[in-house]
Amino acid sequence: MTGGVTGGLAGLRRFLQEPADSGPAPEVCELCATPIPGVHPHLVHVTDRRMLCACGPCGFLFDNPGAGAGEYRRVPDRYLSDPDFTLTDAQWDELQIPVGMAFFLRNSAQDAIIACYPSPAGATESELGLDAWGSGVGAGRLAARMAPDVEALLVRRDADRSYTCLLVPIDACYRLVGLVRLHWKGFDGGSEAWAAIDAFFADLHDQARSLTREA
Repeated sequence: MTGGVTGGLAGLRRFLQEPADSGPAPEVCELCATPIPGVHPHLVHVTDRRMLCACGPCGFLFDNPGAGAGEYRRVPDRYLSDPDFTLTDAQWDELQIPVGMAFFLRNSAQDAIIACYPSPAGATESELGLDAWGSGVGAGRLAARMAPDVEALLVRRDADRSYTCLLVPIDACYRLVGLVRLHWKGFDGGSEAWAAIDAFFADLHDQARSLTREA
């Protein structure tokens, strides 16, 4: 049912590793080799699901979905929340995800919904039945707005057993994966890991624009 994420996520290792003692290496645009600042656009290579860092001009170029024969898509920066989102434990269990956090993306090359969840070993990918998706997470309003390949629905089961769903850029999901891998200790993660996860979600909520019933 599940397996480790492999070559398609090779470009995401920068999110999954602890910084070296000597400090991070200077980053460059992976298309034109121009030096880039710490905050920069990301592109997704659709076919192999590889993420690339880009400079501003290259990122702007791929704002056009037809650029590069459609092989590359720019990761957007929008964050949306739906206050009306609901999910039951039974619907979550039907997804067969063994933890209380996961993100869901639509892969256009495979024409499939892919579920991933963070673990101390990195991101773990789960094959997802379309029935389980369509009757649960995929039935919400955010799912209809999700851009293929570059956005994801990030779902978390809260302490009160309710569920929160956010539409986020795909690179935000791998920042979460990096946090879990960096801070997780023992079986339950430990207080440091959960403090980092809580702060991460609080920041996402601060950035997210809430959908209204009228929208």
